[in-house]
Amino acid sequence: MNAKSTLLIQGGTLVTPETLFEADILVQGEIIQAIGTALPAPEGTPVVDATGMLILPGVIDAHAHIKLDTGIYKTPDDWFTESRAAAIGGVTTVVDFATQFKGQTLEEAVQARREEASPSAIDYAFHVMVTDVPPGDEDELGILGELGTPSIKLYTTYRPNYYADDATILRLMEAAGRYGLMTLVHCENDSLVTAQTEMLIAEGKTALRYHGEARPALAEQEAAARVLFLARAAQAPVVIAHNSSAGTVALIAEARNRGQVAFSETAPQYLLLDNTLYEGSEPWRYILQPPLRDPKEKDTLWERISEGLVDMIITDHCDYTKKQKMAVDDFTKTPGGLPGMETLLPLMVTYGVGEDRIDWTDLARLLAANPAQIYGLWPRKGALLPGSDADLVLYDPEGETTLTADTLHTLGGYTPYEGLPVKGRVVATLRRGEFLVRDGAFVSKKGSGLFIPREPMYWE
Repeated sequence: MNAKSTLLIQGGTLVTPETLFEADILVQGEIIQAIGTALPAPEGTPVVDATGMLILPGVIDAHAHIKLDTGIYKTPDDWFTESRAAAIGGVTTVVDFATQFKGQTLEEAVQARREEASPSAIDYAFHVMVTDVPPGDEDELGILGELGTPSIKLYTTYRPNYYADDATILRLMEAAGRYGLMTLVHCENDSLVTAQTEMLIAEGKTALRYHGEARPALAEQEAAARVLFLARAAQAPVVIAHNSSAGTVALIAEARNRGQVAFSETAPQYLLLDNTLYEGSEPWRYILQPPLRDPKEKDTLWERISEGLVDMIITDHCDYTKKQKMAVDDFTKTPGGLPGMETLLPLMVTYGVGEDRIDWTDLARLLAANPAQIYGLWPRKGALLPGSDADLVLYDPEGETTLTADTLHTLGGYTPYEGLPVKGRVVATLRRGEFLVRDGAFVSKKGSGLFIPREPMYWE
């Protein structure tokens, strides 16, 4: 659609964080022009019949890794392939990562990643992985607001490439707070993980089935508690990444009750899968950090979501290939990370809404509104409001299909959710008024996505 084109979507049920209601949506150019009943439209306006469908704001995956280079492993994917798969699953915006490699300035890191992401079919924004800002140079973080990337990523583990000690985390958080940046932190106690891994190696237990034992839930919880303490001292807002344990969510909730600006995110793998899978015949499908947890954690995490204690559901998408995952039966030499953007929405519809763990309104909040509000994309993204970008998902709740690698569109050639049934399907995905997906098929083109700059946010 060009800037002057219009589109009328009729007969659907709109899903917002507050309610469901039947209404029409008039799209003009890239934005939602109006929402209401029996909306008039200019003569010749194309009409889409959405009867029987749910209309959701386009999904924002606020934590994903496309074309990831860790300095040790690389995903052999590309931005067009992964963004196409994401669009087929109803994702219209991704917040990925710009990694500052050693010797790079933060501006160089952002510009390099923008160029790399230019083939994307969905819109994109970036967190910045800060790895090389020496003591005394913290004010370099101030440029991130000017670059439209006002959020940083830090790690309490992964020596030597990403790890930051407590002093580094504190001084970078203090700078982030000054400049209106959100800090996202991967929390695992590096000493506990290292000691546990060394013990397993000494015992000859390096097969993939031992991966979960190397990174206990205690390591995540301890690091989360410490990072929350440091964030409070720094007076900086913080997101604790990919909570695999309900205990971690509880720590974040306690911090928030004390007045901190602190947020929780979790992912479908922690809600649907568990560590008994490491004992099965295909543990290679489930190597990720943090690892899968005890089966009881799934139900408890769902309870925390239903209580409103989890703010975002993300994927932590990493599209390593089946070949990379199966190369060696050694968890110390296998890349960690799972594909998931294409399956995020149907899985949450099926096992969240479909099993009465959450409502449709919760989906709009967890997958769209909250990520937009937390990361400075609201109300351009994540909203069904006049003036917002016309990022829409038309979801048919009827019917059932089975997830298989053969029917998905990522490069890796596998899914951790192989064989799981899902209810309904994404019929159409619109990004800024343009159909990315129509009748379930991708219809857009390479490079049609845009970099979405964000403004710094100063939380009270």
